[in-house]
Amino acid sequence: MACIHSYGSIASISLPTSPSFSPRSRCAYKPRFLCALGGSVAEPQVASVAEPLLLNAVRGDDVERPPVWLMRQAGRYMKSYQTLCERYPSFRERSENVDLIVEISLQPWKVFKPDGVILFSDILTPLSGMNIPFDIVKGKGPVIFDPLYTADDVDQVREFVPQESVPYVGEALTILRKEVDNKAAVLGFVGAPFTLASYVVEGGSSKHFSKIKRLAFSQPKVLHALLQKFTTSMTKYIRYQADNGAQAVQIFDSWATELSPVDFEEFSLPYLKQIVDAVKETHPVLPLILYASGSGGLLERLALTGVDVVSLDWTVDMAEGRRRLGPNIAVQGNVDPGVLFGSKEFITSRINDTVRKAGRGKHILNLGHGIVVGTPEENVAHFFEVAKDIRY
Repeated sequence: MACIHSYGSIASISLPTSPSFSPRSRCAYKPRFLCALGGSVAEPQVASVAEPLLLNAVRGDDVERPPVWLMRQAGRYMKSYQTLCERYPSFRERSENVDLIVEISLQPWKVFKPDGVILFSDILTPLSGMNIPFDIVKGKGPVIFDPLYTADDVDQVREFVPQESVPYVGEALTILRKEVDNKAAVLGFVGAPFTLASYVVEGGSSKHFSKIKRLAFSQPKVLHALLQKFTTSMTKYIRYQADNGAQAVQIFDSWATELSPVDFEEFSLPYLKQIVDAVKETHPVLPLILYASGSGGLLERLALTGVDVVSLDWTVDMAEGRRRLGPNIAVQGNVDPGVLFGSKEFITSRINDTVRKAGRGKHILNLGHGIVVGTPEENVAHFFEVAKDIRY
């Protein structure tokens, strides 16, 4: 075991000399790094041992270490996944077949035992059920066959009914809950309305987002109609995932940070808030995590959505992000994925720095983005080993 000190390095456990302190009461000891950067978190409550560590940490319970999982922890850097891809080369087949979803989702669980096991899927998975044909092409990424440009196009978009369109998602989540057996939290995820709209208007990925911005600034009513359809549909999808086993759900608004703050307040924030409010009405204790890459200029606005956790990318200093968000919201992140190409000593130092800056409690250790293709699998293993050995 290791204890994080104010210098951000793993060292042998150093205990206070008070006669009233013992290893059994270590949770009463508050390390110096909690106040080192002026940040604060809400006073922790006693953790429930019956629930996964990740859920306890999000609630602000007293936990012995930050829970850890990694975005894209199931994926192309793993040899087991590469082998499976040789047998099943189609991404959509891998992400729409119950047995394959479960197998891929559990690959990192079996090897690394993360504190979160996220469903293997894609944010675009609901599109077919909304009458938006698409594919994910190797080497190219998402392809929308008929991009949406007009009010008539938006009228053709159907509201998503997950139990009819993606029953394999519910089945896979149910199996994952049984397999993981509360030893970790099972995580679902969805795409945010603006990000989904960006894909279907741009026709796929984009560098300049000129088509979605043209629509936003020349025909805002058309875009708002599309955003509302995605909002209603993603609300249903989050509830469906929760009802079938997801213990937390992450919302990816990957492209919202292409908007200026004033445009974010019009085209993203209201719809995110609408989703959070609606989900909390039916699932009040379901933790909702929001991730938007490059979100340093929008952090305070992300918190206004009402989510339980804001996931920071690596361009935001963790201590500054913690201060800007305030003590009542949990944070996730935010080690640079590129760090995993460094030496084991370098990886260790960056993990410790992030945990030190985040302070005790209400922190999920993660990367600031997904694991990059080509990342050495042994370095991912080292990340988890160091992270799980930390003690506050």
